[in-house]
Amino acid sequence: MTYEELVSQVREAYEGVDASKLNDHVAFQFNVTGEAEGAFYLEIKDGKVSVEPYEYYDRDVLVTASADIILQIAHGDLDPVKAFLTGKIKAEGNLGKAAFLKELNSQEKAAKKTAAKKAAEDKTAARKGRKTEKK
Repeated sequence: MTYEELVSQVREAYEGVDASKLNDHVAFQFNVTGEAEGAFYLEIKDGKVSVEPYEYYDRDVLVTASADIILQIAHGDLDPVKAFLTGKIKAEGNLGKAAFLKELNSQEKAAKKTAAKKAAEDKTAARKGRKTEKK
């Protein structure tokens, strides 16, 4: 995986996530080690999430991890707090604000769950509609 692919995948993972309940401004810089090495940032501002392929010098939290671990966190497959406690990521800076990453992932999971439920309901409704038409 290239650096550009990693940034793109993280951006897609957070695309459309509603961060309006997160009232603070938070900027995370991710320093990627190993494959896809580089730095990018994730910013929560005005209820929106931005992921950009640049360093963020006025960041709140600096996270250092491999591309694989960052993707697991972005997709909600790995709790960022557990990743920190088990040494899978290193974090420095305002660790109180680091909790926003976990909250953001909770928002993402909730949105995905709601979308999946709606899709299932739409599918069921469509099937019922077809059954009604056949009668």
